[in-house]
Amino acid sequence: QVQLVESGGGLVQPGGSLRLSCAASGSITSIGIMRWYRQGPGKQREFVASINSGGSAAYADSVRGRFTISRDNDKNTVYLQMNGLKPEDAADYYCNADVRTTIIPNLVNYWGQGTQVTVSS
Repeated sequence: QVQLVESGGGLVQPGGSLRLSCAASGSITSIGIMRWYRQGPGKQREFVASINSGGSAAYADSVRGRFTISRDNDKNTVYLQMNGLKPEDAADYYCNADVRTTIIPNLVNYWGQGTQVTVSS
């Protein structure tokens, strides 16, 4: 069993910054791509950013230049540094990862429970 636990959400004023973290735990042998998604009120879940085990990152157009994804492979943790936050960035942010475990050697996709980001003055 793998758990992804997000943290770092909260209330921030427009223009402010937040850093989200997502720690994976369980009988993990390796983690492939780690991703962040978000779902705003009344909206579909959308891709925000991804990073592979080598550190190559990809971003949604809406966040490129403002958000930075990074990971610590030793800690099985992915981060999302969010700068220049806008009201439209307010959403529940979800961590997603492709994980191999000692029980299942193939990559299996897992989701975290989400952390809420509110952008308001």
